[in-house]
Amino acid sequence: MRGPNAIDFWRGFALITIFVNHIPGNIFERWTFSQYGISDAAELFVFLAGWSIGLATRGRDGVPEPALTAILRLLSRTIEVYRAQVVIMALALAMIAGTALLLDNPLILEWHNAGGFFADPIQTMVGIVLMTHQLGFFNILPLYVVLLAVAPIYILMARVNQTGTLILSFSLYAASLVYEWNLPSWPGEGDWFFNPFCWQLLLVLGFTMQDWNRTQPRFRAWCRRLMPLGVVIVIVGIVLSVFELRPDPLTVPEPRLIFTFDKTYLSPARLIHFCGVLLAFQTVYGLVAHRIGPITRYLAGLGRNSLAVFSMGSLLGLAAQFVRFRFGGGMIVDVSVVGCGLFALGFTAWFVEWRSRKPKKVVGTPAAP
Repeated sequence: MRGPNAIDFWRGFALITIFVNHIPGNIFERWTFSQYGISDAAELFVFLAGWSIGLATRGRDGVPEPALTAILRLLSRTIEVYRAQVVIMALALAMIAGTALLLDNPLILEWHNAGGFFADPIQTMVGIVLMTHQLGFFNILPLYVVLLAVAPIYILMARVNQTGTLILSFSLYAASLVYEWNLPSWPGEGDWFFNPFCWQLLLVLGFTMQDWNRTQPRFRAWCRRLMPLGVVIVIVGIVLSVFELRPDPLTVPEPRLIFTFDKTYLSPARLIHFCGVLLAFQTVYGLVAHRIGPITRYLAGLGRNSLAVFSMGSLLGLAAQFVRFRFGGGMIVDVSVVGCGLFALGFTAWFVEWRSRKPKKVVGTPAAP
């Protein structure tokens, strides 16, 4: 088990933020940074995924892994994330159905786009397996599956020409904004909530910046020099969010996605704001990590076990929504559901690591008396 580090710390922070934001209307939601900026924890989560891929596909000496090894590693992770998505979708649908029965309220069956499944389970089950049918608040793992599946292409291209890879990634992003490319939902109308054609740019930026941070002192120096610019961008984001100053999608010129704050297409304003957040907070971990030791260890533990923690957090967030629906929210309810959820997330991370440390009994060896 690796010790706390900045990547795991911030990934744990993103997981906590996503969990709280997945309980709409709770009193803690107003204190998450998504309420004070244009971007939110989703950008941080995907960017850190790209950064982690860069670390995972290199040896301890910094030498890239053999191409086949890197491909198999990412394929294994893709299968693992896909399996998690299918499982939590099944559990979420069961939770929705069970709550509708328990409360004798069939309207709950319509929550978070679940109505299509209960109205037409045959086609919708196929859509769930294909990830073309997604529930609200359960739509980031499908994005992650697609990005992991195509990551080997970017990684192998970057080993040949890193600049060309960035240009290709940005070109796909820009074209998707202009022509509104996205993956379609099925069955039913609409598109994916997180557009992989746009969000792949964040993954590639994370992968590329990890390499620059490791190999180019000039890049690190420029990041430090641009910290004041990052602070200005963060302040502008706070002003825009607090005063709800957002462009009207109906009045902006074409291509409209370039000028809006659209999350699905990761509009340029969100991307710029996120880069500003990176610049402004790049030294925070080094300043606070040793001062908040228990919190640092807790967040790093979540980040080390991000898939299990995210999956549990998604289900706990749905359960918390049901509790607030039944009891009407309020201080006591919100403190209870968020507090219990944070404890459960920490326990999930501990349990995953406990299982990995637990010695396995060798087949044929008699058990101890």
